[in-house]
Amino acid sequence: MVTNVLRVLWAEPRPANPPARSSRDWALVAVLTVWSVAEAVLRDVLAPLPLVLLAVLAVVAPLLWRRTHPLGAVVVCFGTLTLVDAVRILSGTEGGLLTSISAALVLAYSLFRWGAGREAVIGFGVILVWLAVTNVADPTSLADAVGAYAFFLFSAALGAAIRFHARARIRDIDEAKTREREQIARELHDTVAHHVSGIAIQAQAGRAVAASDPERAVEALVTIENAATQALLEMRSMVGVLRASQDAELAPQPGVADLERLTSGTEARPHVQVTLSGELEDLSPAVGAAIYRLAQESITNARRHARQATRVTVVVAGDAEDVRLTVDDDGAPSTADGGVGGYGLVGMQERTTLLGGTFHAGPTADRGWRVQATLPRTRTGR
Repeated sequence: MVTNVLRVLWAEPRPANPPARSSRDWALVAVLTVWSVAEAVLRDVLAPLPLVLLAVLAVVAPLLWRRTHPLGAVVVCFGTLTLVDAVRILSGTEGGLLTSISAALVLAYSLFRWGAGREAVIGFGVILVWLAVTNVADPTSLADAVGAYAFFLFSAALGAAIRFHARARIRDIDEAKTREREQIARELHDTVAHHVSGIAIQAQAGRAVAASDPERAVEALVTIENAATQALLEMRSMVGVLRASQDAELAPQPGVADLERLTSGTEARPHVQVTLSGELEDLSPAVGAAIYRLAQESITNARRHARQATRVTVVVAGDAEDVRLTVDDDGAPSTADGGVGGYGLVGMQERTTLLGGTFHAGPTADRGWRVQATLPRTRTGR
């Protein structure tokens, strides 16, 4: 079993795009420096000053590269500490090192949080070598020695747990985006298929009544029919794999004009009110469907997560360039509404971005939750 675990760990890739140094890293270095200076002043029995300074530097400096170069940071830190302890053993030096070197636990965490699998295996081997050497340099009881190993094992396990949790989080977000893309593809398919089917029917009718017309008109109608039929077949082939059912409904998707549907069945709280204003005619079918779906998802979130909400207002305003959607509720948002644990907002953000718009969701200044989306009248996104 251990062999299998090591084999899986060895093949583990590094997480993508680890964060670089931040102000918190510099703050940690500053705190450790002050801690080390204070301890050096207050403690009486210490190893020679050059060894103490080298040990502190070996722990503090690599912390700045613990995310981008976790194995290098561990090798520099624990390799130097092993060298310092070896010198202490060979020279018979009295006195110990500063307790601030316990910050090396952060490097063990970072190794399993940000390093590749083989880096984690190699780096932890370096840590185990140092633990064996330092127990000789500073003899301790068996319980203390086991405790030291346990601390580093816990730090490594914590790093691995955070790593896999972050990966699961990213996978869930990607799945939410994929589901939203599939929904958009289905809506676009149904909308375009509806219109293309109409083109094909009109072209067939044109052929039937154009028997006495010039031959070029008949050829043009044949071309229209063939092109429309081929486009429909190709589109069905392209997005057919996205459908749970093989039967496609060739009907337009809901749009802005259908938002009143969302107010039905609202005798129970919260009550939904829809207000439409401005230029909302001739919207791109994809944009109209997006406005409807964003409003529908926002109302669903309010009913599920807004505590004590009595009212949800949906306002859609259009002008010559954009359509703006604002959905407000007067409830107290729970942690699931708009929090990091939910993926409804991820899908809404993805849908808006794909259509070239902007999206924002968050609590209002006084009470409630607001969703705002601005979309171009015509689909200009990716």
